[in-house]
Amino acid sequence: MANTDSARKRIRQTAKRTARNVARRTRMRHVIKSVETAIASGDKDVAQAALRAAQPLLQRAANKGVAHQNTISRKISRMSSRIKAIAV
Repeated sequence: MANTDSARKRIRQTAKRTARNVARRTRMRHVIKSVETAIASGDKDVAQAALRAAQPLLQRAANKGVAHQNTISRKISRMSSRIKAIAV
């Protein structure tokens, strides 16, 4: 266990940061799921609106280091192309 004050502080900081990152990762997964269900419903307008709402959250997750920037870019690109493929 931590013996110094600075080590105890680092433990507290790590716990806070971990909780914050878990919340961000969960939120990221939820918005991806909402876009996926909108795509599966076949309604192009709803799917586009869901993606538009999800993009800032996904980009923020990448900027905060929760997910890699290339991973988020790839996911957004693939969801966008799937939305474009939906027949109007």
